[in-house]
Amino acid sequence: MFKSFKTVIFSLCCMVVWGMGPSVYAMNTDLVGLLTQSLNVTPAQAEGGAGAIFKAASENMGAEDFAKVSDALPEVPSLMASIPSSDSGSGTLGSLSSALSKSGGSVSSLAGLASTFSQLGMGGDMVQQFIPVILNYAQDKGGDLVSNLLQAALQ
Repeated sequence: MFKSFKTVIFSLCCMVVWGMGPSVYAMNTDLVGLLTQSLNVTPAQAEGGAGAIFKAASENMGAEDFAKVSDALPEVPSLMASIPSSDSGSGTLGSLSSALSKSGGSVSSLAGLASTFSQLGMGGDMVQQFIPVILNYAQDKGGDLVSNLLQAALQ
């Protein structure tokens, strides 16, 4: 009996190592988890940064297209709700963001992203690190349509 128990344990260990059993990566497949693991940011930074990116995307696409994104990624509204409130009148970055937002379009959204990321304690360069992770996640969860909609809105 003891020998068969050892055989079963060995087999289970092999299955996990060779990918035939539960995956270690499958334990954390949510977007916030992916961002925190791959970019070494806090959960609050991951939530706020992702929310800001989704908000910028929503401002650059139609309501019908954004509904497709939200349907495929149901966590989007709660992520958008986690964006820190902005004080667009403070500092040079706030002034730049405020001035650009009056011109509309994606430039203002990207300036707003830099401001939000700054409020979250991250540099503006982190925006470009978040976007590929978010697009890959969107591809995995929503397919080409969702990924392409987001990518087009974030260009």
